[in-house]
Parts: sequence; C-alpha cells; structure tokens
Amino acid sequence: MQRLFVKIFLWFWATVVLTGITLVLAFALQPQSVPSHWQKSLEDTTRYFGSAAVETFEQGDVTEPTRHMHRHFSMDDAHVRACLFDAVGKPLAGQDCAEFSKLVTHIISGRPRAFEMRRGLVRMAIPIQGASGRSYIYSTELLAGPSAAFGLNPMVVLLRAGLALFVSGIVCYFLTRYLTKPILRLRSAAQEIAAGQLSVRADTVLELRRDEFGDLVRDFNRMASKTENLISTQRQLLNDVSHELRSPLARINVALDLLRRRSGEDPALDRMESDVQRLNEMIGRLLTVARLEAASTLQNSVQVNLSGLVSSIAGDAEFEAQQRGCHVDIVQEANLAVMGDPSLLRSAIENVLRNAVRFTAAGTAVEVNLRENTASENHEAIIVVRDHGPGVPETELTQIFKPFYRLDNPGDANSTGAGLGLAIAKRIVRFHGGTIRAVNDPGGGLSVEMILPSIHASAA
Repeated sequence: MQRLFVKIFLWFWATVVLTGITLVLAFALQPQSVPSHWQKSLEDTTRYFGSAAVETFEQGDVTEPTRHMHRHFSMDDAHVRACLFDAVGKPLAGQDCAEFSKLVTHIISGRPRAFEMRRGLVRMAIPIQGASGRSYIYSTELLAGPSAAFGLNPMVVLLRAGLALFVSGIVCYFLTRYLTKPILRLRSAAQEIAAGQLSVRADTVLELRRDEFGDLVRDFNRMASKTENLISTQRQLLNDVSHELRSPLARINVALDLLRRRSGEDPALDRMESDVQRLNEMIGRLLTVARLEAASTLQNSVQVNLSGLVSSIAGDAEFEAQQRGCHVDIVQEANLAVMGDPSLLRSAIENVLRNAVRFTAAGTAVEVNLRENTASENHEAIIVVRDHGPGVPETELTQIFKPFYRLDNPGDANSTGAGLGLAIAKRIVRFHGGTIRAVNDPGGGLSVEMILPSIHASAA
C-alpha cells in the first residue's frame, strides 16, 4: 500500500473519529439531561389534568369527565385525546381509549409511567390515586413537536453543530495544509525555472520527506539539474561556434578583396560577398540570442524615450523601404518611455520593422503605431507594426517567433532570412517584462503587437 494513500486515509479517518467523539462528549458531558426535563414536564401536565378528571369522576357525574377531557385535550384539528381507566384497565371516560391499551398494560404491570412518541404527539399513561383511595390510570396525548422527541433546544443544537464543525474544520485545515504546501512550493519552483531561473530548486526540506512527495521533489530537482546542464551546454556551444565562425569569415573577406584586385569585378565574387555578409549577420544574431539566454537580468537598465526610439528606427527603415518601392509611416505616436536596455529595445523593434518592410507589397506603407494601453490598470506601451503583405497562416502565427523558423514558401523571394529576427524580438520583449504576438489584420497583411511596461516620458 502506498504511503501517501495511508496518510490520507488515516487523516480522513481521524477527522471522522474526532468529530464523532466531539458529538458524543457534547451530549455526555451536559450537566442536566434535556429529555429528563421534558419527560418530567409532560408527567406533571398529565398528572394535573388526570387529577382533575378523577376528581370530577368521583363526584358522581360519569359523563362530565369525558366532556372535560374533550374540552381540554380533544381539539378537532389536532386529534388529541385522553382517557380514564380503572386499576385493571377498564375505560371509565374518554374516546378511542383502545389506542392507549399498550400504555395502560405497562402501568398495570407496575411501571410508574409509560409513554411513546408518534408524529409529534406524546402518549403518556400514569397511575393516579383518587380522594376516595381508589386507583385509576390516566392516559393522554400531548402536542410535543419533533424537537420534544429528542429533547433538543435549538441553541443547544447550533452549539453542538458548531463545535463539531469547528473540530472537523481544524483537522481538515491541517490536512489540506499538509497536502498542498509541498505542491505549492514545487509549483513556485517550476514557475521560476520556466521564467529562466534555471538554478532554482525545490526546498531541500521537502527532499527529506519519506513519502511520494519527497520522491517527487527529488525527481524534480534531478530533472531541473539535468535541464540546466543541457541548456547551459547548448548555450555555450552556440556561443563558441558563433565566435569560432567569425575568424574564418574574416579571412574569407580578406581573400575576396585579394581576388578582386587580381581578377577585377566578377559576379561570382559578388555572390560570395553577399553570402558572407548574410553569414556575418546570422552569426551576430546567434550571439545576441546566446547573450539573451545566458543573462538573467538586465545589465543596462535606464529610462528609454520610446517615442524617440521608434522615430529613429522608422527613419532608418524608411531608407531600406524606398529601395523596395514602399515606405514607413508612423500613424500614431504617444509620448511614452520604458525602463530597459536601449540597444536591446532598438534591436527588437528594428527586427520587427525590417521584417515588415521585407514582406509588405510594393507601393504600400508599413504602419507603425505607438500608443498607451488605456484599458489596463498598469501603464503599458503598445507598439503595433503592420505590413500589407500576404500575412501568415493562422496555424503558424505562434511558430514564427521560434528560432530558425521560416514559412514554407520557396517561391517567395522575401523568405531568405535566417529566421532569427522575430525570435530575438520575442526574447528581448519578454526580457523587459512584456509580451509580443502576431495577428492577421482584417484588411490584409500581418500586425505584430509588442506590449511593454511603461512610464510617461515626462515623469522622470
């Protein structure tokens, strides 16, 4: 049997047992018994009216006791009855006296009283000594209600129920805390690892547990350690390879210059130079990705005027857009600022904007919109870059932010990038506590939206 199962079973069992013990003690330790008080009250009431009926009977009027009992007990809407018997159980007065025969039999056998409860009515029979010395048996029905059957006081019921609920609540609280505390700690550690803190581990105290939770924590920490080692090794390999490629590419550039001097202009040399430039650009982006993956916090966080930065990037992109037969328009610009690394933010916005310039149709404009998110309680800056290109299939809108991912469209002359621009932009935006997403615009083209925590540029 599993240890955790045994613990849960025993805790729930203890809850039931302690609740039951509490209820029993609440009744057993009560100073005076409520049913005894109720029974004594009923007996006194029965004796009072029984004595009155016997006195009337002994005065010689045989029919008067019947009328007397009918007047005081036999209410037509409640069907309450009473009967007077002699010492051997023979009815002397009353109606439907046969229904009291069982109780009368108990009194004849020597009991001091007899009673039973039926549907809120108490039937009671007691022996009564008349003034003449003759013995009688008086039996009656009294309205008692359901609470009298148990001798319960509403306040006492509430007190007992409250005590039982309190005890069971305390036990269940500690049970829930015992079960959920390690899960919450494990979840917190998992969230920190997912946020990039790969060195985080679950509490070592949890590893000392000798149940399934302890096994889970130990397995989680081993998994986290292996994941950290694998990712660190991958990052280091990416960084090392990128650096090592820089040297041969630099030598290839020198060789190209020498070949041009010897053989003059050659289309093959131009193609080689273009490829080398693309390799240099890709390696530079790989180094950027490696640096972002390795960093845990921003090293150069300052206030950045976002409106000025967007204007500067749009101006640089306009030059490239004109060569492609399009242009860049800033349709809305708010006076906003963010806290972050200026060079990284420039790289993120520039990658998104250049990607839009590459895919927008000739003769169209890439629209840049910078505004404040008024729908949020927090200060947020929204940068939307929209092109007028073919858009992206809905199933691939989230895939385009993955490294080296490119749309499967070999006939598209614009799909010549390395697939790192949007991946870098996503990492930079997340690094600054923001989000980025791409949607197909209803009017055609793709819109990339970047949301960053902001402050007003005039605030500082």
